[in-house]
Amino acid sequence: MSLARVSSSVSASGWFGNVEQAPKDPILGVTEAYLADDNPEKINLGVGAYRDDLSKPVVLNVVRAAEEKVMGKLFMEYLPIGGLKSFTEKSVKLAYGDSAQCIQDARVAAVQSLSGTGSCRLFAEFMHRYMPGAAVYIPKPTWANHHNIFRDAQVEQKGFRYYKPDTRGLDFEGLMDDLQAADEGSVVLLHACAHNPTGVDPTPEQWQQLSKLMLKKHLYPFFDMAYQGFASGDCDRDGQAIRIFLDDGHNLGCSQSYAKNMGLYGQRIGCLSLVCADKAEASAVESQIK
Repeated sequence: MSLARVSSSVSASGWFGNVEQAPKDPILGVTEAYLADDNPEKINLGVGAYRDDLSKPVVLNVVRAAEEKVMGKLFMEYLPIGGLKSFTEKSVKLAYGDSAQCIQDARVAAVQSLSGTGSCRLFAEFMHRYMPGAAVYIPKPTWANHHNIFRDAQVEQKGFRYYKPDTRGLDFEGLMDDLQAADEGSVVLLHACAHNPTGVDPTPEQWQQLSKLMLKKHLYPFFDMAYQGFASGDCDRDGQAIRIFLDDGHNLGCSQSYAKNMGLYGQRIGCLSLVCADKAEASAVESQIK
């Protein structure tokens, strides 16, 4: 077949005629149903967001104050490939604590990302390339997009028990049993606080037991932290799981998002950070995630 005939055939049928309609996002589908409903007492239980008593968006006073400080004072130059350095440095301190030893030792690789989704996707791609063959253990249930992110990065997914419907609480025994049986060298995805979608979190004592088990089993902790400060009102309290793991000697990863806790939904502000063995390793890891 001549090139002209191939081109003609493609033009007639379209380049993407084989693309199927994707299913609607189940969370955004709730918002669509909300917008279509004319009931004056309706409440949107889809995407979690700050709203006032009239269901109108709320912008935090601290966000407005920050907006006024930077408005009209910044040049529109390209940021470095790793993002705004002062942002990532402060973001890491917020997650790990100002006095964290890993920060003092310059052992943290960090880049700015497209909110929590971008952070998780970037880590999934990094994991696929530099932890070949490792599976990621994901809590049952979890935020639905976690499955899409690791699937598209071609990372094998396995599950571990997390929520117990009959008690509406944590299935800690099931969680520990499943991770005890997990393959060594695997990644375990953990919600640092305000577990999505259940809202059920381990106690500090349970985090300590989980940390020790994962250290013994040589499992890599990756924390998705989209709600720091949103869960309890205290950023330090909401970051205690990560700090427990750091104190126990884990090198870990963290995805941070500021959509929910700062109400910056459309700005797509996030940070991916990985704690490394030493400064040289952190430099190499950061160069690759850049």
